[in-house]
Amino acid sequence: MKTPPFDEPFRWLHQGALWRRLAAHRAVPLLAAASLSFLPAVQAQTQTQASGATPGPASSAPAAGQTLLKPCRLKGLEHEARCGVVKRPLDPTQPQGPQIDVHFAVLPALARHKKEDPVFFFAGGPGQSAIALAGTLARPLARLTNRRDVVLIDQRGTGRSAPLQCAEPSPLQPLREMANPAAQAQRLRECRAALQKLPHGDLRQYTTSIAMADAEAVRQALGAPPVNLVGGSYGTRAALEYLRQFPQAVRRVVIDGVAPPDMVLPASFSTDAQAALDALFAACQAEPACAKAHPQLRERWAALLKSLPREVSVAHPITGREERLTLTRELVTGLVRPPLYAPLLASALPHAVEEAAQGRFTPLLGLTSAMAGGRGSPLRLAEGMHFSVICAEDFPRLQAGVSVDRPGADFGNDFSDMYRRVCDGWPQGAVPDAFYQVPRAPAPVLVLSGGVDPVTPPRHGQRVAQVLGPQARHVVVPNAGHGLMLQGCLRDVVFRFIDAPDAAAALQVDGGCAEKMPRPPAFMPPELASAQAPGATAVTAVTSATGSKGQP
Repeated sequence: MKTPPFDEPFRWLHQGALWRRLAAHRAVPLLAAASLSFLPAVQAQTQTQASGATPGPASSAPAAGQTLLKPCRLKGLEHEARCGVVKRPLDPTQPQGPQIDVHFAVLPALARHKKEDPVFFFAGGPGQSAIALAGTLARPLARLTNRRDVVLIDQRGTGRSAPLQCAEPSPLQPLREMANPAAQAQRLRECRAALQKLPHGDLRQYTTSIAMADAEAVRQALGAPPVNLVGGSYGTRAALEYLRQFPQAVRRVVIDGVAPPDMVLPASFSTDAQAALDALFAACQAEPACAKAHPQLRERWAALLKSLPREVSVAHPITGREERLTLTRELVTGLVRPPLYAPLLASALPHAVEEAAQGRFTPLLGLTSAMAGGRGSPLRLAEGMHFSVICAEDFPRLQAGVSVDRPGADFGNDFSDMYRRVCDGWPQGAVPDAFYQVPRAPAPVLVLSGGVDPVTPPRHGQRVAQVLGPQARHVVVPNAGHGLMLQGCLRDVVFRFIDAPDAAAALQVDGGCAEKMPRPPAFMPPELASAQAPGATAVTAVTSATGSKGQP
């Protein structure tokens, strides 16, 4: 993710120390939000002849070389990209009915003799724009883009592909309004009504299965041979569905932070967030400095939750003005969860929780704001697309009691209840039964998991790797959070896996280089650090930590 703006929200964190740590530890939590980008493009006409809920490959796609691409400039890129559009039926069962434009961008390989097999990147969310992430991805994927084209597809409902964006409240909105569940539910009901009035407003037509048929149409329009799939977070679900529908079109697969099609997202959120929070408390207890500064962190946290709901006064993370609001258990657990995605941000949670336990909630609000994806951010979600996917693919299974995940002791059913409030009235697309079956891998698959990931931890990656079979390799980085492939030596692992000349060589690529990556030490305000180690400062402690071998 891009370095968050710490000028206002992190006044309280002594910005110099944390800024240096964030600059040295960039992560990409692909389940975070994304922004809409304007992309000049021309159309490449394709049609899908599909039947039933599972769209098939485009049967009348243009032959190789017929797709027209035009030069375009994407934010954050030094070199010119090429942009295009494929025309797709909104409803694949009515190929002659209303059409939508699916936008894509090609980051062209720089080498004179490039490889013919491109890389298709699937963004997270669901609801991220892949094209909006071009600037974020370009430098970490530089070795890949040297030899291969990288294709970024704005999945239908995101970016410029029939976008399903909800109107965003002002970041200056009073905290009391932001924290009101009823107001947020009403906002989403109004968003749903507005989206349904759009020409592309049939919210049943945005499932992953339909979107992956769009991706195959892009491949055919480009005249590309079997492609290399790279997906992060929800993008892993997309990649697995593409692999299921079009196995003959896949050369390699990299899935980072696996979100299996059958995971029942609202239920698993609670289970996995609880495991990550428990791991954070355990890490603090095991770290001498953190244990000394916060000797009763678990007990403080439990007492804080027990004290809720209560009226508090906090500084608005943007304006800095003092405001009054009622803090509920659901709100506080919701504030704690986002920083868990990135261990660097999570390293400040012990301090923020300690402060909150003493009635000072501004640190916790400020820390959470670092994960926000507001206007213009490549981390903004298209909420309409997000709920169109989850309400079709996960919510029915939640209602049917299919999930075996038990709610976390602290997080409870808050996530499930929120999705129930939204999905109860949201149109649900048809999802084929086969969607929930992970296929046997016909090509090498590299599975990446962060050990303290609060949403897609190793248990999901391990289960999927077992089903994929002998062609899958699972790499677990114990101290990593959500999003691994752009960190440190794993960039090279991903490159070598995709660049390997054959399947056997790809499966021999060793991903163990990051297994000993240390967890960032707990953040200590300078006064605490000085008290514990006279003469030492927070910055020097951070410098030694970030210089550790294996830390990205």
